Amino acid sequence: MHRSIRRSALCAGLAAGIALAGTLPAIAATSGTTAVTSPTALPSAAQAGSQNYLVLYKSGGKAAGKSLDAIAEAGGTLVQDYSAIGVAVVSSAASDFSAKLRAADPSVDAASSTASFGVALKGDADSGAAADPVEPPTPAPGADSLSGLQWDMDQMKAPEARAISGGSTSVVVGDIDTGLDYTHPDLAPNVDFSKSASCVGGVPNQSPSAWMDDNGHGTHTAGTIAAAKNGLGIVGVAPNVKLAGIKAGNADGLFFPEAVVCSFMWAAEHGIQVTNNSYFADPWYFNCKNDPQQKAIWEAERRAIKYAQSKGTTVVAALGNFSDDLAHPTQDVQSPDDTTPVTRDVTNACAVVPTEVSGVIGVTANGSKGFKSYYSNYGSGVADVMAPGGDRKNVAAGIPNGRVLSTYPAALAAGCGPNEVVDASGATYCYLQGTSMASPHVAGVAALVVSSGVTSPGAVAARIGGTADAVPCPTDMSVYAANPSVDNGAPQVCTGGAGYNSFAGKGRVNALAAIGG
Repeated sequence: MHRSIRRSALCAGLAAGIALAGTLPAIAATSGTTAVTSPTALPSAAQAGSQNYLVLYKSGGKAAGKSLDAIAEAGGTLVQDYSAIGVAVVSSAASDFSAKLRAADPSVDAASSTASFGVALKGDADSGAAADPVEPPTPAPGADSLSGLQWDMDQMKAPEARAISGGSTSVVVGDIDTGLDYTHPDLAPNVDFSKSASCVGGVPNQSPSAWMDDNGHGTHTAGTIAAAKNGLGIVGVAPNVKLAGIKAGNADGLFFPEAVVCSFMWAAEHGIQVTNNSYFADPWYFNCKNDPQQKAIWEAERRAIKYAQSKGTTVVAALGNFSDDLAHPTQDVQSPDDTTPVTRDVTNACAVVPTEVSGVIGVTANGSKGFKSYYSNYGSGVADVMAPGGDRKNVAAGIPNGRVLSTYPAALAAGCGPNEVVDASGATYCYLQGTSMASPHVAGVAALVVSSGVTSPGAVAARIGGTADAVPCPTDMSVYAANPSVDNGAPQVCTGGAGYNSFAGKGRVNALAAIGG
């Protein structure tokens, strides 16, 4: 299986591996961000051999004034200044740029090249700032042409919830992924072009061609969240809400730090109430906070997530697909995944980002039989809730293949292989499985909760967890025997009771109960 799909996209078990492909879009600053507008602050052209650095400033610091002079003196060019969180993206071809900048500017805490580091985050659900008023939700009852194949929606009572509320058109979910196919007929009615952007490279670019999905993963997750109730194909959890495609995955499907920081800052500054995050760190699976460079990456992304939450953004993230107990990590055999992986010891000082940043709603996956999927990561204190993600090895009677069906770009249908489904209208859909597929179900429920008037990220998380259906630890663990941890070979172990356990968290998400139905 293609490594970048397994790691970045958190999508597992395809019958035919999907290679991530596409071209890197041009990056240009846009209005509405914290971009520095001075022409001297932005690079006029890429220097040969240059790479991006995340510069982390001490509390209150920012890349302005004397710091801008220090950046130039150290051989760097400012790409983007996120002064609200004390983080800057800087490009430099100087091999000693980090040391020179820290020596020249005492306000710099750390400066780390992002060429070897990328992170997936789990954020903190703070109460947040006052949000804009939410328009009343409207029902979206009934079925579309492929609804009969959506076992996942039936399991979490999404159709019953839609009969009461399909969400509000004033609620926007930012799908931080590989972009989305805004021409897909099941997504087009709900795409918010004004709040969509590519963040690849660390600078937002709102050109639709820049955030168009070039591998399919983002289109799939977007459909689960909010495919329209329009008579064709499938129906998303919240078919009335709007979708913002926030492209963070590069041409290779890797999510690097500057793109992740940019994505959360974009969501924060554009009133995006919910983000879905079906990805994690590239090329490091575990991001170790006791490593000086990785710590800087962790802190920059943590600040960006916290900032988004302070602006009222609820953050939902997938746990990953390696049968790992994230609460007890001991070894990483997959990193760095952009070169040659080496085995390294890890501890709880190392975390999978974003799913282990406090406050993010961390999601494990279950299959059509209702118990945790064989591949899904888990862990006490990390797993918050469970949601349908598919499980091709444990398939309930009457379910086609155990995977989750959602929207897919027709131009990339070859990557879906035998899992492709074409609606009578000609629209393309694909069956996939993974915690990537579980997380957008929860993001959709979060959008329904926000549509009901509960807008604080902490309150949204509490509502989702408090209304989840209890799923106790399996009495028969033999189904997991053939799938020990990918990283340390440990057998999977479920701990805890029905109210909370390491496999299901507080239980499987229930859309109907979450909106008070």
